[in-house]
Amino acid sequence: MEYRYIGRSGLRVSPICLGTMTFASQCDEKTAFAIMDKAYDAGINFFDTAELYPVPPTEELAGITEEIVGRWLKTKARESLILATKVAGAASGWFVPPIRHGLTAIDRFHIERAVEGSLKRLGTDYIDLYQMHWPDTVVPIEESMRAFDALVQSGKVRYIGTSNDTARGTMKSLMVSKYEKLARFESIQNNFSLLNRRDLTEIAQLCREEKISLLPYSPLGGGVLSGKYNQSANAAGRFSDYIQSPNKRQRLMAARFLNDKTLASTQEYLRIAADAGMHPVTMAIAWSKQFDFVASTIIGATSAEQLNASLAAMDVTLRGDILQKLDEVHAKILYPMG
Repeated sequence: MEYRYIGRSGLRVSPICLGTMTFASQCDEKTAFAIMDKAYDAGINFFDTAELYPVPPTEELAGITEEIVGRWLKTKARESLILATKVAGAASGWFVPPIRHGLTAIDRFHIERAVEGSLKRLGTDYIDLYQMHWPDTVVPIEESMRAFDALVQSGKVRYIGTSNDTARGTMKSLMVSKYEKLARFESIQNNFSLLNRRDLTEIAQLCREEKISLLPYSPLGGGVLSGKYNQSANAAGRFSDYIQSPNKRQRLMAARFLNDKTLASTQEYLRIAADAGMHPVTMAIAWSKQFDFVASTIIGATSAEQLNASLAAMDVTLRGDILQKLDEVHAKILYPMG
């Protein structure tokens, strides 16, 4: 298996990362352990979680996912794993309040408290990659970066990253780090898939020029690319719940990824995968991890069996003719030009 470095860091990770946001909401602890064991045995050394998981976050469950990961972590050699988690912070409107930790901004006080909580729940004395879950809309980035730098200097965090950010926002943080001589973001974790290619432009250029890595999440477009919604509009899944959610941002996200155009393009992707003798999930994940600016694609599961098609993508490199067909579908259905 090819292991890749994240940005300019010393973190060498598997091309697929196991995301854990389903633990405690869509699967119980025993199933979560089976999922993590299977991923670990397959060679995955990179695990991603967050203080707010599981999704959707609630006051009662926030932090439970980290606790589950922490209990599992005791069964493995800590040094054999690259562990990533996130501080919630920004009042982005995505998460439904109230949040147990009371975070509304990424300021120094909240970052210091949040990391202590994550370390305790994970049962470890250091975090390999500590990420800002959402760009902050209140606190100046200078304060956040100084706080992150202090965590690196203390040894509680090895490296830092951001998530759900733009090229402009990420570049601003990099400039603050450069001129104030602070630890810098080595990664950006964004939504990236065959249905959401926007990071192929500015983010890709930023990653290449500044030597940071994209960590794509939701490579299946929230499950749409599996084809389940083509089979049934009422298929069980996150977007089925989001359509009726009281949270406006969740409803908008469901509408963005689950509509006539995405279903039509997915139908074509399913045909391309079938012609290539490949599972559509395998093809979609292989597409997301192929780029030179990508370090590791984050997958999720609600059962160990569900991992099979995802893990099969680890050693798959899509042929040029398949890539061309995928691009043609994208241009014709999702973004036609007159």
